[in-house]
Amino acid sequence: MSGIVVGSDGSEASRYAVEWAVREAELLGEPLRVVHVLQRWLFEMPDSGPHTEVGRWAREDARTVVEEAAQHAREAVPGADVSAEVVPGDPRPGLIEAAKDATMLVVGGRGEGGFAGLLLGSVAHGVVGRADCPVVVVQGAPSERTGQIAVGIDNSAPSAVALERAFAEAAARNCTVRAIYAWPRGTSAEGIYGLRLDETEARRQLSDTVAPVAERYHTVKVVKEVAEGHPVGVLVGASAGADLLVVGRRGRGGFASLLLGSVSRGVLHHAHCPVMVVPA
Repeated sequence: MSGIVVGSDGSEASRYAVEWAVREAELLGEPLRVVHVLQRWLFEMPDSGPHTEVGRWAREDARTVVEEAAQHAREAVPGADVSAEVVPGDPRPGLIEAAKDATMLVVGGRGEGGFAGLLLGSVAHGVVGRADCPVVVVQGAPSERTGQIAVGIDNSAPSAVALERAFAEAAARNCTVRAIYAWPRGTSAEGIYGLRLDETEARRQLSDTVAPVAERYHTVKVVKEVAEGHPVGVLVGASAGADLLVVGRRGRGGFASLLLGSVSRGVLHHAHCPVMVVPA
């Protein structure tokens, strides 16, 4: 599995995603593939016959969009290994298929067709819940680096995978992991996690979860934090001081039939930094 795929539709959000993705590709030593998805009927419209100019115009426009995005990536990181491709289909399954063997998929929070009042676009929401690889959603322009990767922990299998990925990202950036265990106000966490624990037990569980991963990444500094409050609010707050927030696709409170858990969905809508959602 190799290479980073980033979706581009010409929107400002996708431009931010391309810039984030090429910098990530540089950090990881991976090639970057910029992909634009064009509706299949336009992609496959013949060059002769009625209304052929519609398909021709759409294909030319799609090629312009993806080539300009790739050029933006090359300007952001000179010497980067960047390719550009137009693929047929609906944007959500098209991007998922394009990233089937990728290290990660990067998308903008809202695309060209998004409504201004929506915090998370339909394409971003659709690929996060179904992609086989980690998906990074970039909502805004790159900001000053803080040197910190935040990760949400809740003792579920998805959060354990997210923790592993957070340490890998921190190792590539030579920065700190901030591992956060959030528990609801009061003495019971039963409403969210299906179990009861106090702060002492929460700290013990956090330490037990982090220890084996930290041992493997012994050069990475880790800060462990138990925070009282709803996980979404706690993690959104932590995102304000992070370069990246990493969460599992579904946490301990998730139903098996739901592709995207309530916590990951909540932080995607409100986080102040790019969010990586990691499948279990």
